[in-house]
Amino acid sequence: MTTPDTPAALRPHRHPGPGSGPGPYGVPVPAALAHAEPGTRYWLPAAPAVVPAPAVAPSALLFDVEAVRRDFPQLHREVNGHPLAWLDNGATTLKPRQVAEAVARYCTAGASNVHRGAHTLAREATEAYEDGRAEAARLLGAPDPAQVVFVRGTTEAVNLVAQSWGRANLGTGDEILVTAAEHHSNLVPWQLIAAERRARVRPVPLLPDGRIDQDAYRDLLGPRTRLVALTHASNVLGTVPPVAEMTALAHRHGAVVLVDGAQAVSHFPVDVTESDVDFYAFSGHKVFAPTGIGVLYGKRPLLEAMPPWQGGGNMIESVGFDRTTYAPLPHRLEAGTGHISGAAGLAAALRYLRGLDRAAATAHEERLTAHAATALAAVPGLRLVGGPPGRIGVLTFVLDGTDPLDVAHALDRLGIAVRAGHHCAQPALAAYGLTAAVRASPALYNNHQEVDRLAAALHRIAAGEEPLRE
Repeated sequence: MTTPDTPAALRPHRHPGPGSGPGPYGVPVPAALAHAEPGTRYWLPAAPAVVPAPAVAPSALLFDVEAVRRDFPQLHREVNGHPLAWLDNGATTLKPRQVAEAVARYCTAGASNVHRGAHTLAREATEAYEDGRAEAARLLGAPDPAQVVFVRGTTEAVNLVAQSWGRANLGTGDEILVTAAEHHSNLVPWQLIAAERRARVRPVPLLPDGRIDQDAYRDLLGPRTRLVALTHASNVLGTVPPVAEMTALAHRHGAVVLVDGAQAVSHFPVDVTESDVDFYAFSGHKVFAPTGIGVLYGKRPLLEAMPPWQGGGNMIESVGFDRTTYAPLPHRLEAGTGHISGAAGLAAALRYLRGLDRAAATAHEERLTAHAATALAAVPGLRLVGGPPGRIGVLTFVLDGTDPLDVAHALDRLGIAVRAGHHCAQPALAAYGLTAAVRASPALYNNHQEVDRLAAALHRIAAGEEPLRE
């Protein structure tokens, strides 16, 4: 059975015609958003039918990246007269047309608030909103959708835990361990609450290749450790720490573990039950969904003990001047009207991802990342930052005699989008004596041709054949 969110490679090739049938909210689908004939989109020509893969082990399957690319319209535009090569996925991933359609359906046919109304549109909007929560729970392997709290993104998720759990549980002299690979969003909130509660933030150092120093981590854990803040995949080094093992060690000392999964969820499967983490956060825009929607997963006893961080509508059971009682999970931690269209888009994005063969997609990304690392290392004067084994598609580098921002501008003139700067991970760069670098971050829809374009452009820049400034 397929849905409007099924990837192109897995959908049956039939369509009744644009605008010829009712959409999910009971109105005709707009022609520009309707599904087309075999694999076509209104912006692309028809594609050949996909031949089913033979029954082999998932890891041996070839990933049909071109079929997936047909679902991402932004990949087919030009920038500065060149085809776009989107290699800034560490900042945000592109959206498949299924996500755009889901958001459009809500905005054009089903706009309503949730949880409050008795009318049909309120019921439909609530179903779309809660569908996003159920898909997020499924993505994470969470036992109950009620353990999934909607937030604006990973940053707000970490701040919620810091301001609610942290304020209630941290005291003078308590310690928070934060790795040197963390994004600022998983460091600054802990500094803020530590200053308020007179606790202490202690950094866990990196090894030269970008791995987290596990010996130092074991030594830092102690009777005053209350929380470990840990990335599941570094946005500047690509490091994938042994989360389950680090969590088990923290639990032996009675510490709680929060994992920043913003960079992880689009690259490999996650199971919070198996890893036994206490909190897990991710952002929709890093996993093919809209901006402004994110998820905080928490173990039920921890979430139930957390006082509300914000007050208002939706999070209450009853309100009086003498007493207010709060709604059950997850609503007690979700004050105000949520990002309903974002939740609908998140549901579509996660269903889309679920429709892909994750093992084949991961294998494709691993091949692509290895190819990119080899190609970039061959550029004269280029130095890759770190090189942890098993890293995700993150390749951060500096080029001798150039400013990273100038390199990014030169690449942009050739239609190649990368990121330059400190990547909101200044301690990680500082470990390598850097304040800025260039980052290329491929995703599952990128191909070898785009990586080769990047490498060729860098060769030209290194040789002085491509001006850094106009």
